[in-house]
Amino acid sequence: QVQLVESGGGLVQAGGSLGLSCVASGNVFRVNAMGWYRQAPGKQRELVADITRGGRTNYADSVKGRFTISRDNAKNTIYLQMGSLKPEDTAVYYCAAKYGLALQYNFWGQGTQVTVSS
Repeated sequence: QVQLVESGGGLVQAGGSLGLSCVASGNVFRVNAMGWYRQAPGKQRELVADITRGGRTNYADSVKGRFTISRDNAKNTIYLQMGSLKPEDTAVYYCAAKYGLALQYNFWGQGTQVTVSS
């Protein structure tokens, strides 16, 4: 299995920027994709962005042009750089991984709170 640890959440004003990090450990060779999900109070969990081992990226329409997902293979780390933040970006952000033969994300970090004030 793999372990995922997020960091970087906090409080930021609307229009500001914030960066999140997620470090993967364990059997990282079996991880085929990693990404960021978020869940706001009373809302469904949604995929924010993800990246494959080959470097292909995907973004939710709501964050495209504002957020950037990146990776550092040497550090087994992915990042989410969030800019032009809006109050509707407020959520718990979770790092996720597709492990082994899983078709969906099946490993999760503990989550980190991002709060955007108006």
